[in-house]
This record gives sequence, C-alpha cells and structure tokens, in this order.
Amino acid sequence: MEHQHRSTKRLSPDSDTEDMTMLLAPRLAYFAGVARTEHVTRAAQELNVPQSTLSRAMARLEQDLGVDLFTRHGRTVSLTPAGRTFLTSVERALGEVRRAADEVRADADPTTGKVAFGFLHTMGAETVPGLLQAFRADHPRIRFSLVQNYGEAMIEKLRAGELDLCLTSPVPDAPGLAARRLDEQKLRLVVPADHPLANRKRIRLAEAADETFVTLEPGYGLRRITDDLCKEAGFRPRIAFEGEEAETLRGLVAAGLGVALLPPPAFPRPGVVELTVTAPRAAREIGVAWLEGRPDTPPVAAFKRFLLSRRGNLLPA
Repeated sequence: MEHQHRSTKRLSPDSDTEDMTMLLAPRLAYFAGVARTEHVTRAAQELNVPQSTLSRAMARLEQDLGVDLFTRHGRTVSLTPAGRTFLTSVERALGEVRRAADEVRADADPTTGKVAFGFLHTMGAETVPGLLQAFRADHPRIRFSLVQNYGEAMIEKLRAGELDLCLTSPVPDAPGLAARRLDEQKLRLVVPADHPLANRKRIRLAEAADETFVTLEPGYGLRRITDDLCKEAGFRPRIAFEGEEAETLRGLVAAGLGVALLPPPAFPRPGVVELTVTAPRAAREIGVAWLEGRPDTPPVAAFKRFLLSRRGNLLPA
C-alpha cells in the first residue's frame, strides 16, 4: 500500500468536529480491518471491497489525520504508535455503533420489541395494568418503558421522541400530533367524611362555591378541567393547596383541608365521601396521542391498534 500525493487539504487541529467526523467515519471499519489482519489483501477479502479501494481509503485517512498509522513491509503492514492509539478508540466507537444497531433492531422486533408508553398518574393503579395484562395475552414478549406524568409533560416527551404513545386528558389538539378519544371518566366532588355535605349523594357544583378547594398544579389537564367547570358553575374556586397527584389530594380532603374534583379512586379511601356532580356535566375525556407522521415500529403499531380497539371500554367498569 503506497502513499499517494493529493492536493486535498489536511484536517487541522482546529477543524470543525462535525466535518472531521464526516470525513473519518466511513473509513473507520476499513482501518480496523487492516489493523486486525495486518495485511491489505486479506482485509479487502474480509471486508468484501476491492484492494485498491482499501489502499486509497487508508492513504486518505492518514493524509486527513496528518499522521502515519501504518508501517509498510511489502504486502504486510503493522501499526505505528499513533496507529495503536487510534485503533483503541476506533474499536470502542465501532463497538458502540454495533451495540446501538443491535438495540434499535431489538426494539423494533415484532415479537420482542419495545414500546415507550406514557400515561396519567391517575391511570397507573388500575387502568394501565389492566390494559397491559390484556395486551400481553397475545403479545407476551413485547417490552414496555412506562412513564407516568401529567399531560403537557407527556406531549413534550412525544415531540422529543422519548414516547411512542400516551394516554392523556384532555385529548390534545395541537400541530404535529395525532390523537383519538377513547373513553370518558366521570369526576366527583370529594368532601371530608365529617363535612356538612357528606350526607348527600348528588350535588350541583355551584353549591360548593364557598368551599376551599385542593387541586392539581397549573399545567395539569385535571386542573384546567376543574377551573373550567367551576367557571361554568358561576364561581372561581378558592384554592388552598396545589399538588401533583390525585391520591395526595384525597389525603388532603380526608384531613379536612378542602374539597376536590377528582376521578374515581382505584380503591376506596377512608375519611372522604364522593358526590356525583349533576351540573355542570363533570367528566374528562381520555385519549391516546402520538406524533403525526412518525413511522411506527411493529410493536408500537400493534399496541396502538389494541388501544384504539378499546374505545368506549378503556376504563375499568
């Protein structure tokens, strides 16, 4: 393998890193093959490329780096000290590429692939476990990365590519997103067990206008729904506590610190009474959302079809 004089400018130490990567990356596997065999002809056979192509690639690699990577001995080569240093990093980089390729192929496998699935905290105790149990009856080896969060945070994760699908409320209507309504969940006014309203079964929300409320923080879908329902009932809620999780709010209600509009609990909570709200109509829509136009891997497509098939039957009875 002979050095060839070229007019191409060498990469200087201050060359742009991205430019250097684009120049060097295609030749790294060739370099590792020659370094492993210490013979250009054998390396060309193993790599299934013409020997002349391999020779030119190695000469250009040395020219771009500005250092000799090989010492030539007829048809054989050996690494220079610079070549050995370079090989250590190249093998590590190629190993990372191989691992990354194996990982993305595994995640896309129709039988054993992975779904990144987000959902609301209020759906974590009962709804989602039931859905996953039903889905895995037919897809027992598909894996899940599960993320619990509030709606806006999950939408951000969808846009960032960190989630494939999410169950959220309200059903989003935003550019770049696709969403489908799946079900509806009634909301109840939760009051302390010793509250004057606790002996009631039904209530108009306007009757709670003078109560102190505990709610989720701004940005949560349920908080927005609470504010809208109270406005429709003719008042602005007086809020004493804001939290991040519905069951914590139930605990605050049980402690006598306020009332709350919440979906039904997975399990009965002592110390509170849950009243049906007759007016305005108190409910939240639950839907599934995904990034519009992004191709689905086979496991994601299968789980999306499953969720859409549960329309009207998503939530536990």
